[in-house]
Amino acid sequence: MIFSDQLNHASIIDGCRLSRAKIIAYPHNDVDALEDLIKEHRGNYRRALVVTDGVFSMDGDIAPLPQLAEVAKRHNCILMVDDAHGEGVLGRGGRGIVDHFGLHGIVDIEVGTLSKAFGVVGGVVAGSKRLVEWLRQRGRPFLFSSAMTVPDVAACLAALDLLEESTELVDRLWENARYFKAEMQALGFDTGQSETPITPVMLGEAPLAQTFSRRLFEEGVFATAIGYPTVPRGAARIRVMPSAAHTKEDLDFALQAFAKVGRELGVIG
Repeated sequence: MIFSDQLNHASIIDGCRLSRAKIIAYPHNDVDALEDLIKEHRGNYRRALVVTDGVFSMDGDIAPLPQLAEVAKRHNCILMVDDAHGEGVLGRGGRGIVDHFGLHGIVDIEVGTLSKAFGVVGGVVAGSKRLVEWLRQRGRPFLFSSAMTVPDVAACLAALDLLEESTELVDRLWENARYFKAEMQALGFDTGQSETPITPVMLGEAPLAQTFSRRLFEEGVFATAIGYPTVPRGAARIRVMPSAAHTKEDLDFALQAFAKVGRELGVIG
C-alpha cells in the first residue's frame, strides 16, 4: 500500500500506478490526516510506503519531513522522499531536505535528479545497501536504460565538487530568491505559499497566464504559464525560478517586465 501526498509530482503518481500497489492520496502536507488514513488501512497490508516530494514543484513549499518520519516509524511504514527540487537548494551547500532537517539515516529512500540544480542529466536513488542492491537486480527502469555518457557523468561529478567546496552558489541562489520575491510582492503580485526559490506568480485562469507568458517573452523574459491539469482549475500561474547565475541587473530587468505586463493586463495596479 502507498500513501501519497495529493500534490506529489506526476512522475511519483505514475510510479505508484506502475507498482500496482493500492494507492491512497492524503491531503497535502496534512500529517494528522495521513496518520488517520494509515490507522484505517495499514492493517490490511504487509508493507506500506509513505511517499512525498521534498519541495513541491508548483508551489515551492516544503514537506513536513520530520513529522512524516515520526508517523512512518510509528506505523512501520517505509518513508520515501523525492527531493528533485530540494537538492542543490536546501541543506548545507545544497545537500537537500534530509540534511535540511537533519534526518540522515531516518528517511529510507531518497530520489534525486541531476537535471535541475546540478544542470546536467540523470537521476539517483539512495538508500540502504540492501535496497540499492535490490534495485540493481530488479528495477526495470534501471535495468533497461542505457548508461549515461562519460561526459555527462564527469559533469555531474564536477557539479557535486563545486557544491562540496563552497556554499557560495547556494547562498547566492537564496539571496536572489529573497530579493525577487520581496520586489514582486511589493509590486502587488501574489507569490503563493512558496518557502523556496520556486516563485509562483498566481494569476487564476489559464488564458490570462498564457497571455501573460507570451507578453513576458515579447519583453525579453522567458517564464512559462502553468495551468490545468498541472495545477487545479482557477490556480493558473507563471512559475519563476531565479538561479545563482542571475545578476541583480537580470532580476531588475525581469521585475520591470513583470510590472509592465502586470499593469497592462490588470493584474496589478
